[in-house]
Amino acid sequence: MKIGLIAWLGLAASLLSPPILAQTSLGQQEALQWLQRVASSAQTLSYSGTFVYRNGSQSETSRIVHVVSDGNRREKLEVLDGSPREIIRFNDEVKCYLPESRLVIIEQRSTRRAFPALSPASLAGLGEHYVIRKGLRARIAGHDSQIVRLEPRDAWRYGQQFWVDLKTGLLLKADLFDERGGALESLAFTELRIGAPTHPDALKSSFPNTTDTKDAWQVRQAKSREMRDDSQWLFRIELPGFRRQAAMRRSIEQTAAKDAHEVLHWVFSDGLAAVSVFINPLSPQADPVNSEAQSFGAISVVKRVIDGHQVVVMGDVPPHAVKRFAEGIEVRIK
Repeated sequence: MKIGLIAWLGLAASLLSPPILAQTSLGQQEALQWLQRVASSAQTLSYSGTFVYRNGSQSETSRIVHVVSDGNRREKLEVLDGSPREIIRFNDEVKCYLPESRLVIIEQRSTRRAFPALSPASLAGLGEHYVIRKGLRARIAGHDSQIVRLEPRDAWRYGQQFWVDLKTGLLLKADLFDERGGALESLAFTELRIGAPTHPDALKSSFPNTTDTKDAWQVRQAKSREMRDDSQWLFRIELPGFRRQAAMRRSIEQTAAKDAHEVLHWVFSDGLAAVSVFINPLSPQADPVNSEAQSFGAISVVKRVIDGHQVVVMGDVPPHAVKRFAEGIEVRIK
């Protein structure tokens, strides 16, 4: 999961130190099989629980209910700390409730990458860019788990470590660590029920009266459509292993008159880490921003102004990775 649009989404370095791994590798293929279980379990299992996101000294607690029944997937994600936020999902339709702004944003998302669905986008080729090891077993939120650690083979990506439920393959905990083994961010269940019956009310929004005329909320429709390969933008510098996963035009209706602000959005991934590029034209009133690459926990961001457009490159990779990627973005000469 990890981008501003997506990010409502560390532990002590000692938790990530070498002793947590088994002394002898039991084989990369076996470790990959555990990742395959992670890739499918979050989509096929029903579960509910509470998890905590930690980023340095900051933390955020969320409650999730996920139900798979009759071929349908329903989910409710509620942020319990700070400003209230809530996401209700039915299959591909996602409704984001922002009560302080009295705003509901509706969009279609075919995939979900947020915890605990932090599964690889593709297992093929992961071994080219990560050393994948099966580690020891540990207990998380009352569940026995298998540790799988992925250490980067180069400096263009971070390492990751997963704790996978032994019985179901559900992801219980995920850590991202830097080149020194220090934790950048951590997501972990503190309480979890897998397969237990769920009352239908647990999947309903806490804000049911959003259409009351007396105190109506704004409802904005987020739309996206795929872009063709003949975009005016070129990406001349590629990070090893990162391939384009998506290219789309995204917009959110701004008023009842259906005005919309459109942003071009590309996603590149090595199968685990992801880099997103957002490009939109600058208006006369806009304040263009050029910035050096910066880190906000696990997320690195760099901003450039190119040919009257604001370009933002961000991802769960080191700062020099987004900087290098951004340096290769240019307008296609026709």
